Amino acid sequence: MKRTIYFICIVIMTISCKNKGIVYNDSIPEHDSLTISSKFVNEDRVINIWTPPNYDESTESFPVLYMPDGGTKEDFPHIANTLAKLIKEEKIPAHILVGIENTDRRRDLSGPTEIEYDLKIVPNPGGSNNFRNFIKNELFTEINKRYRTNNKRSIIGESVAGLFVIETFLLDNDMFDNYISMDPALWYNEQYLVKNFESLAKENYQNKKKLWFAGSDAVDISTHTRELKTKLENSNIDLIWKYSDEPKEQHNTIFRATKEKALIWTLNE
Repeated sequence: MKRTIYFICIVIMTISCKNKGIVYNDSIPEHDSLTISSKFVNEDRVINIWTPPNYDESTESFPVLYMPDGGTKEDFPHIANTLAKLIKEEKIPAHILVGIENTDRRRDLSGPTEIEYDLKIVPNPGGSNNFRNFIKNELFTEINKRYRTNNKRSIIGESVAGLFVIETFLLDNDMFDNYISMDPALWYNEQYLVKNFESLAKENYQNKKKLWFAGSDAVDISTHTRELKTKLENSNIDLIWKYSDEPKEQHNTIFRATKEKALIWTLNE
């Protein structure tokens, strides 16, 4: 029963449902939007871009934070506002935020699975590789063409988006320098990513990659985030990483509760 409840919260429900019982009135900051016709996901994708306050007055190039669940009715507003706050307080370097608005969230953020239970909830799984190719081969190019970017890239995600962050870290690590994952659904596909961590992870990250992840009080999540923590402790891969155990947070509160400390730890050199 508990597995089913958490699964529904993680995979089926919308972002607003993740915050059930809590009403947030996040102001939508001034931002740009563009639409990319993608050959990899075979549809048009809406992209929202927030630039830091000093962007127009400067000539410098900026690092970029990418985010699934990046619609204006999703997580884009509160992450953009948090970045603005932390930049103003000089707690992080100025970053550009790129939010990717969802169309079929379950498809895009899940890897392949043949587990019967998974298929009942995610009838069209396995789109994460196409989604990754869209980001890598189309979105990066468009953002670099339109904005003054440097070569530093980060990604942030929660829940199924957090699963996508961990999967990308393991399967295509060169895409990003920094990875932030809150309450990733690591139980998906019978914990494939955790069970196969040793064979999927690179042997040596040369202390150039950073991974920050957190687990809430959701037992079916924290069990596997803690297992991943143990595997990282027992590895020798020269990865800069930090696990934040958050037993007082629920799945619907952990993103907002941990975002500032995650960004501060991860985005500073």
